Amino acid sequence: MSITRRAFIKSMAIHSAVVAASAMFPDISFGAWKEKDIPSGGIHWNKAPCRFCGTGCGLLIGVSGDRAVAVKGDPNCSVNKGLCCVKGYHSIQILYGKDRVRKALVRKNGKMVEVPLTEALDLVAEKMQETIKSHGKDAVSMYGSGQWTIPDGYAASKLFKGCIGTNNVEANARLCMASAVTGFLTSFGLDEPMGCYEDIDNADVFITWGNNMAEMHPVLFSRMLANRKSKGHVKIIDFATRTSRSSQAADKSILFKPQTDLAVANAICYEIIRNNWVNWDFVNKHVSFHKGKTNIGYGTEDHFKFKDKPETVDFNQYKAFLKDYTPELVEKMSGVSAKDIKYMASLYGNPDKKVTSFWTMGMNQHTRGTWINNLVYNIHLLVGKISTPGNSPFSLTGQPSACGTVREVGTLTHKLPHGVVMKEKARKMAAEIWQVPVENIDPKPTYHTVEMFRALDRGDIMFMWIQVTNPMVTMPNLKRYRDGSLKGGRFIVVSEIYPTPTYDIADVVLPSAMWIEREGFFGNSERRTQHWDQMVPPPGDAMCNTWQLIEVARRMGYNKQFSWSRETYIQDIWNEYTRFHDNPKHRMAPYTVLKERSGVQWPFVDGMETRWRYNAEYDPAAKSEDFHFYGKPDNRAWIWLRPYEPAAESPDSEYPFWLNTGRVLEHWHTGSMTRRVPILHRAVPEAYVEINPDDAAQMGITNGSKVKIISRRGSIVMKASINGRGNPPKGMVFVPFFDESYLINEVTLDAFCPISKQPDYKKCAVRLERA
Repeated sequence: MSITRRAFIKSMAIHSAVVAASAMFPDISFGAWKEKDIPSGGIHWNKAPCRFCGTGCGLLIGVSGDRAVAVKGDPNCSVNKGLCCVKGYHSIQILYGKDRVRKALVRKNGKMVEVPLTEALDLVAEKMQETIKSHGKDAVSMYGSGQWTIPDGYAASKLFKGCIGTNNVEANARLCMASAVTGFLTSFGLDEPMGCYEDIDNADVFITWGNNMAEMHPVLFSRMLANRKSKGHVKIIDFATRTSRSSQAADKSILFKPQTDLAVANAICYEIIRNNWVNWDFVNKHVSFHKGKTNIGYGTEDHFKFKDKPETVDFNQYKAFLKDYTPELVEKMSGVSAKDIKYMASLYGNPDKKVTSFWTMGMNQHTRGTWINNLVYNIHLLVGKISTPGNSPFSLTGQPSACGTVREVGTLTHKLPHGVVMKEKARKMAAEIWQVPVENIDPKPTYHTVEMFRALDRGDIMFMWIQVTNPMVTMPNLKRYRDGSLKGGRFIVVSEIYPTPTYDIADVVLPSAMWIEREGFFGNSERRTQHWDQMVPPPGDAMCNTWQLIEVARRMGYNKQFSWSRETYIQDIWNEYTRFHDNPKHRMAPYTVLKERSGVQWPFVDGMETRWRYNAEYDPAAKSEDFHFYGKPDNRAWIWLRPYEPAAESPDSEYPFWLNTGRVLEHWHTGSMTRRVPILHRAVPEAYVEINPDDAAQMGITNGSKVKIISRRGSIVMKASINGRGNPPKGMVFVPFFDESYLINEVTLDAFCPISKQPDYKKCAVRLERA
């Protein structure tokens, strides 16, 4: 990071008084304005989904003149019912940082200089065409985001996959939700949750699997607490590797050793079967049993390939497989007592209790991420607690449109908006809608995210366009990929709103319009599509990412495919895109309906939203008297035999600590937005390393003293936090990654789940030294 940017962030002056927003849950925040400063024209309120996480909280944005001046929760949004978290209440301030990128920049003679936006767009198109001519179509790439709007991702996929003919399209949701996708696909044949947030109001028990919801999804956690308070009997079980604020609010906190959630999940299933808690009517009618390959590797080498080989087995084979996972045996490997394992099994097994399981990165950022998703589904399927109000295995997302833009639009190398590139039927549909020859759409996926950046390092990719994400902070084993991006001949385009470490490697920076400065759609964790209108003008020459893509596509000669008008292109894109999903299993709401409402869940059939998929009482696509798992060819949900396998890297005598990374309540992802909001920056001004008090005492480390964290890949020095908001067990340290001054991903390992290709940011080996 440049010294100038570090000095700016660390010395930000306090803005004008923030009326009421200093409270955790105010009724309204006036951002950087004082209420008396609002112009006489008053405030006009407009709906928009929150810009942070994947919860999809509805906001009402107060606009006066050309400026957003106030925020409150949208009481008409069923997601948050008028409540917001601290980031939501301060969200409009992300628009108004003093160092906002307002002009296009091009690197000339080693320095970034401002140029007219048209010149920069000309150069982007020219460099793409030059690269394709010199190195082939697979030498150009697009790296996007779960913060992309749906039109952004759709335009990118159409340009790269349909027109250019390369599958080099990936998004940062590969780093956060890919294991959720492959978990859904392998267990149910279709992606995304079967339940909805109404499960929170109906459940008797919540079990959070490695998920600090109090900080990561605070509005949903507040709904859980409200349910418990109103009913009295409701229980919250925090199952995690570290004590957090969620642990403190839970009825019971159970800690497990990293990676052994696999073994504990199998032990719970063992107990369910041993105690005859299986819902046999459900299992016999709706479940089949399968196994796949084992000892599947970790992806640490370039060009790593893996393909699973499913085999059908029967219940008796599954029961025999679980004999290696008795609670007593699993206690020895996991550190979870047999008593606690049996307790969790009894909660799932009790037919009178409705159970919802929640998870996010703890299960997904995992070298066996697909497997642990499968195993939690196994638990729910054995007891039939699925697809009914309050009974739900629920993977939450960490970005506002990781579902809507990445998973539904299909902005991953193997995906299309409906189906995968490997399927001829899906390619033909895309070719017809996109008006391109079907031969343009390559049937072979190219690079998933980690391999895409490896390809950039190797020189297989020479051009990369990065939008709405900050990979030079977020990539694991970061130094390799930053150094690779700076090698000779590489050309990097970055669409950005603020200077970041990714901005620093760019050859061209395009200034982007953000959030309510343009019209858009997001898709949240519960299959809810949310629309908002443009409310304020973007600063300077900033342009919507969708329109940047359209401008470049036209310069490359694809006017026919990108003929939309500036006045109606968002609606036109929506109407074109939804043709891909025009069936009862995934039909989307019309544009006019989305404009009227604070979000609509799909499938949207005959004017009705689908709250619980696969349940014939709620899902029009379910063709049975009760449940119909229509995603799989046998019309059943699949229980998988998935064993425990160790992490890619574990502590040893040289590197005796686990390193775990994640987020904090006040900041979001790499902090490029939230660190420019004064009240959030003051709350947590810099990153730190959490150390167990006993480990700290043994090493002579005190709170606030400097500690060097060292792995086989790199090192970093930062301050210690002891007995702070989080407390890791002995032998583990935790570091949040929001602070670009402390690039903890120079220390992490780029191992990933071989099925989902999602990296594991939760487990690598480090040692500590006093600095």
